[in-house]
Amino acid sequence: MPDIHVSAAVIHDAEGRVLVVRKQGTTRFMQPGGKPEAGENAAQTLARELDEELGLKVAEECLRPLGRFVSAAANEPGHRVVADAFALTIDAADVTVQAEIAELRWITPADVNTLPLAPLSLEHLLPLAWPGEPA
Repeated sequence: MPDIHVSAAVIHDAEGRVLVVRKQGTTRFMQPGGKPEAGENAAQTLARELDEELGLKVAEECLRPLGRFVSAAANEPGHRVVADAFALTIDAADVTVQAEIAELRWITPADVNTLPLAPLSLEHLLPLAWPGEPA
Protein backbone atom coordinates (compact mmCIF):
# COMPACT_ATOMS: atom_id res chain seq x y z
CA MET A 1 0.00 0.00 0.00
CA PRO A 2 1.65 3.29 -1.04
CA ASP A 3 2.34 5.90 1.65
CA ILE A 4 1.43 9.59 1.53
CA HIS A 5 3.56 11.66 3.90
CA VAL A 6 1.94 14.70 5.49
CA SER A 7 2.21 17.07 8.42
CA ALA A 8 -0.96 17.63 10.46
CA ALA A 9 -2.00 20.01 13.23
CA VAL A 10 -4.16 19.37 16.27
CA ILE A 11 -5.26 22.96 16.86
CA HIS A 12 -7.16 23.90 20.03
CA ASP A 13 -8.84 27.19 20.88
CA ALA A 14 -9.30 28.67 24.38
CA GLU A 15 -12.59 26.77 24.78
CA GLY A 16 -10.90 23.39 24.18
CA ARG A 17 -12.46 22.92 20.76
CA VAL A 18 -10.40 21.37 17.95
CA LEU A 19 -10.21 22.68 14.39
CA VAL A 20 -11.04 20.37 11.49
CA VAL A 21 -11.19 21.27 7.80
CA ARG A 22 -12.78 19.84 4.67
CA LYS A 23 -10.99 20.28 1.37
CA GLN A 24 -12.86 21.20 -1.80
CA GLY A 25 -14.27 18.17 -3.61
CA THR A 26 -14.14 15.93 -0.50
CA THR A 27 -16.63 14.87 2.17
CA ARG A 28 -14.44 14.06 5.18
CA PHE A 29 -13.16 16.52 7.75
CA MET A 30 -9.57 16.24 8.94
CA GLN A 31 -6.82 18.09 10.74
CA PRO A 32 -5.26 20.95 8.76
CA GLY A 33 -1.92 20.26 7.10
CA GLY A 34 -0.52 18.81 3.94
CA LYS A 35 2.28 17.29 1.92
CA PRO A 36 5.89 18.48 2.07
CA GLU A 37 7.62 20.37 -0.69
CA ALA A 38 11.21 19.46 -1.62
CA GLY A 39 13.64 20.10 1.23
CA GLU A 40 11.03 20.84 3.91
CA ASN A 41 11.03 19.17 7.30
CA ALA A 42 7.71 18.28 8.95
CA ALA A 43 7.42 21.51 10.97
CA GLN A 44 8.27 23.68 7.95
CA THR A 45 5.63 21.85 5.91
CA LEU A 46 2.98 22.44 8.54
CA ALA A 47 3.84 26.12 9.03
CA ARG A 48 3.59 26.69 5.26
CA GLU A 49 0.33 24.74 4.92
CA LEU A 50 -1.32 26.57 7.85
CA ASP A 51 -0.45 29.88 6.21
CA GLU A 52 -1.70 28.79 2.77
CA GLU A 53 -4.91 27.06 3.94
CA LEU A 54 -5.95 29.16 6.93
CA GLY A 55 -3.96 32.42 6.80
CA LEU A 56 -2.32 31.38 10.07
CA LYS A 57 1.25 32.57 10.65
CA VAL A 58 2.97 30.07 12.95
CA ALA A 59 6.62 29.91 13.99
CA GLU A 60 7.99 26.37 13.79
CA GLU A 61 9.13 26.52 17.43
CA CYS A 62 5.48 27.04 18.51
CA LEU A 63 4.51 23.62 17.11
CA ARG A 64 4.52 20.90 19.81
CA PRO A 65 5.42 17.48 18.31
CA LEU A 66 2.89 14.71 19.02
CA GLY A 67 4.50 11.90 17.05
CA ARG A 68 4.10 10.02 13.78
CA PHE A 69 0.85 8.19 13.02
CA VAL A 70 -0.33 5.89 10.21
CA SER A 71 -3.91 5.38 8.96
CA ALA A 72 -5.81 4.69 5.78
CA ALA A 73 -5.90 7.77 3.56
CA ALA A 74 -9.28 9.54 3.57
CA ASN A 75 -9.27 10.72 -0.04
CA GLU A 76 -6.87 8.35 -1.85
CA PRO A 77 -8.23 4.77 -1.86
CA GLY A 78 -5.57 2.09 -1.45
CA HIS A 79 -3.07 4.48 0.18
CA ARG A 80 -1.88 5.01 3.73
CA VAL A 81 -1.25 8.41 5.24
CA VAL A 82 1.88 8.77 7.40
CA ALA A 83 1.45 11.94 9.44
CA ASP A 84 3.88 13.88 11.58
CA ALA A 85 1.48 15.57 13.99
CA PHE A 86 1.92 18.73 16.01
CA ALA A 87 -0.25 20.55 18.58
CA LEU A 88 -0.97 24.26 18.73
CA THR A 89 -3.38 26.55 20.59
CA ILE A 90 -4.70 29.65 18.83
CA ASP A 91 -7.49 32.21 18.93
CA ALA A 92 -10.40 30.85 16.85
CA ALA A 93 -10.75 34.24 15.15
CA ASP A 94 -7.23 33.93 13.67
CA VAL A 95 -8.19 31.45 10.93
CA THR A 96 -9.99 31.95 7.62
CA VAL A 97 -10.82 29.50 4.84
CA GLN A 98 -8.31 29.85 1.97
CA ALA A 99 -6.70 27.85 -0.86
CA GLU A 100 -8.25 24.39 -1.30
CA ILE A 101 -10.18 24.46 1.99
CA ALA A 102 -13.97 24.43 1.48
CA GLU A 103 -15.04 24.54 5.14
CA LEU A 104 -13.68 24.65 8.67
CA ARG A 105 -15.34 23.72 11.94
CA TRP A 106 -14.41 23.96 15.59
CA ILE A 107 -15.57 20.71 17.20
CA THR A 108 -15.97 19.14 20.63
CA PRO A 109 -16.04 15.45 21.55
CA ALA A 110 -19.84 15.58 21.15
CA ASP A 111 -19.40 16.39 17.43
CA VAL A 112 -17.24 13.35 16.61
CA ASN A 113 -20.14 11.01 15.91
CA THR A 114 -22.02 13.54 13.77
CA LEU A 115 -19.30 14.48 11.26
CA PRO A 116 -17.65 12.40 8.53
CA LEU A 117 -14.04 12.37 9.78
CA ALA A 118 -10.83 11.04 8.25
CA PRO A 119 -9.45 7.78 9.68
CA LEU A 120 -6.30 9.55 10.93
CA SER A 121 -8.42 12.01 12.92
CA LEU A 122 -10.68 9.33 14.39
CA GLU A 123 -8.00 6.76 15.17
CA HIS A 124 -5.14 8.94 16.38
CA LEU A 125 -5.40 12.72 16.44
CA LEU A 126 -8.73 13.42 18.12
CA PRO A 127 -8.02 10.93 20.94
CA LEU A 128 -4.81 12.93 21.54
CA ALA A 129 -6.78 16.19 21.46
CA TRP A 130 -9.11 15.14 24.24
CA PRO A 131 -7.40 12.53 26.45
CA GLY A 132 -9.93 10.55 28.42
CA GLU A 133 -12.83 11.60 26.17
CA PRO A 134 -14.43 9.16 23.74
CA ALA A 135 -13.51 10.18 20.21
